[in-house]
Amino acid sequence: MKPVEVNDANFQTEVVGSNVPVLVDFWATWCGPCKMIAPVVEEIAKEYDGKLKVGKLDVDANPAVSMQFGIRSIPTLLMFKGGKVVDQIVGAVPKRTLVDKVMRHLS
Repeated sequence: MKPVEVNDANFQTEVVGSNVPVLVDFWATWCGPCKMIAPVVEEIAKEYDGKLKVGKLDVDANPAVSMQFGIRSIPTLLMFKGGKVVDQIVGAVPKRTLVDKVMRHLS
């Protein structure tokens, strides 16, 4: 399972309305650390398929959602559960760190 492209138009449906927790990667094409963490985000999407939805949101193309959540530095990963932000990770972190955060919200 690949990450879902999330945007200003489908955010409500894909993230807020999701019946499973959602990890959203706020990124941009010009961002080096975003490129570093992208393969890790894809691995998590595959490994937790069915238990977790993973979305990617391009901050340049989707300013409304980015502003709504006060995204100032990227990559920022927000964990949503029941439509609410329950966790946040800023910067390119090791996979283990990301998995630990995700696991905390899947139980």
